[in-house]
Amino acid sequence: MQKKEYGQICDYIIKISPYIRFVGVIDKNGKLLAYNRREGLKPLLDTKNTLYQFSHIAIKSELESYFDEQLGETEFAWEERKKVQTISFALGKTRVWVSIDKKVIRSEILRIADACLPIVKRYS
Repeated sequence: MQKKEYGQICDYIIKISPYIRFVGVIDKNGKLLAYNRREGLKPLLDTKNTLYQFSHIAIKSELESYFDEQLGETEFAWEERKKVQTISFALGKTRVWVSIDKKVIRSEILRIADACLPIVKRYS
């Protein structure tokens, strides 16, 4: 897949909801391939911790792949934290990582996930 297509994924997903803070495509080594951030927001992580977060996603994705044969591939994972909610989607060996405002009700998170799945599957 080309960088242009990763950018398209980010552009499509950021438009799904005004509650989406950030969308990024992260490769298997934790490198950010493309991203889109909601305007006017200050990132919650500094540059160093952002790199650590993306590395963590890559390592976690690699570990999860060991169970794909028995459990099936991961379609998405949802994580709730004190300050933000995240959803990550499998895109081959890469991941699409979406951060969402914390104050969003759970039904909106599921609506966002359901809207993201067809976009991610189209590019898989």
